[in-house]
Amino acid sequence: MLTFTNILQRIENEVKAFKLDYQPQNLYTPIEYILSLGGKRIRPAFVLIANNIYNDTIDDAIPAALSLEVFHNFTLLHDDLMDEADMRRNKPTVHKLWNANSAILSGDAMLIVAYQLISQSRPEHLKKLLDLFTQTALEICGGQQYDMEFELRTDVEEDEYIEMIRLKTAVLLACGLKMGAIIGGASKEDANHLYEYGLNIGLAFQLKDDLLDVYGNPATFGKNIGGDILSNKKTFLLISALKHASERQKKVLYNWFETKTFTSSEKIDSFRSIYDELKIKDMTEVKIHHLYNIALSHLTQLNVPEERLTVLKEVSNDLLYRES
Repeated sequence: MLTFTNILQRIENEVKAFKLDYQPQNLYTPIEYILSLGGKRIRPAFVLIANNIYNDTIDDAIPAALSLEVFHNFTLLHDDLMDEADMRRNKPTVHKLWNANSAILSGDAMLIVAYQLISQSRPEHLKKLLDLFTQTALEICGGQQYDMEFELRTDVEEDEYIEMIRLKTAVLLACGLKMGAIIGGASKEDANHLYEYGLNIGLAFQLKDDLLDVYGNPATFGKNIGGDILSNKKTFLLISALKHASERQKKVLYNWFETKTFTSSEKIDSFRSIYDELKIKDMTEVKIHHLYNIALSHLTQLNVPEERLTVLKEVSNDLLYRES
């Protein structure tokens, strides 16, 4: 079997070799730019890891892996525009480097390119892959809609938030694992267990992201710390804080929601202080570990030798304990 390092290297080589030699080139330059920024490449890695569990040769899974990486970066391109974010992976976002219209149009082209890549998969797998990818793409749009609606609410419940991040983040990780399993010839039961594994790892991944937005190191996080706080995003931390806060603490938080002119560091420090008082960091870490354990329980039900799961378990640990 390939190591995680082997798989990441293969992905980087494929991304670097991936060229969009179409005209007008100005439509495709922003696509090549955002793909060149790197990132964890975890979604295409999941395709190849799952495929490698069932098949020693991963070549058949490369088009699907590239497709998910292109699609993921398409969502980031549009998310950055909608969030008015200035930085992505410590580099200017596409709409800042070009303009909003370029970000929209190049993003649209990326979605089409993602479908082109999937269509290169073997014919016997194509319908299952397209059905799964299309369902996932629609779910991600639904998750983004919920995220937008939550920005206008102060009464978002934890279960609503979990459903939103399931759609916006977790389903794409789950999709990658199931795609790799399908291409590798896994049974329907195994493919479904890997999908459920991906959902729970994806939820834990997003909660870790929420945590790092408040407590991460700006040098390694790749985004400005406190961005969710400044935009009043409803994260697991904020929802938990509002649930457990005293009247005084709630008043402080609600006042910040209404304040339009402020110093960024002051607002971030105020939120972080309340989170510290309520031990929200500890609460979030408990939830992350709970989801992580659910994910691992699905691996025990796979009909494969345990040693074939070593790389997937390694990635789970990396996601859980990451600092970026």
